[in-house]
Amino acid sequence: MAETDKELIFSESVKAGKRIYYFDIKQSRNGDRYIAITESKKINEGTAENPRFVFEKHKIFLYKEDYEKFMDALNLTLAKAKEMDGAVDGGAPAPMMAAEVNEPTAGTPASAAASAEEADKAAKPEKKSFLDKVKDIF
Repeated sequence: MAETDKELIFSESVKAGKRIYYFDIKQSRNGDRYIAITESKKINEGTAENPRFVFEKHKIFLYKEDYEKFMDALNLTLAKAKEMDGAVDGGAPAPMMAAEVNEPTAGTPASAAASAEEADKAAKPEKKSFLDKVKDIF
């Protein structure tokens, strides 16, 4: 096993077109854990007749003393981006929340809607954010 393989504790990846984002929890030589976020982008440096693909990588290292500040800034930025996207679309309403979608309609008993909502929750596992998945590791 290579030295770099020993330090990897957890990894989650997100495929997005030609890019892949890796969210890794690693451990330094002194035992401190940190998060490495890597963007890997496939680029063709060759020609159409003779393609030669390389992967361009960009990394961010996030240390535990900065987790909260990073998440606060990321959440604020995401909220602002979503707000701006709504404004760009001519003020289109925000997507409906799951609770709004499952509200009882006229002629539908509330208990039937509640039962349907509970069945949906039981059928779908709850999605957790990356940081929720790694909280127990630290």
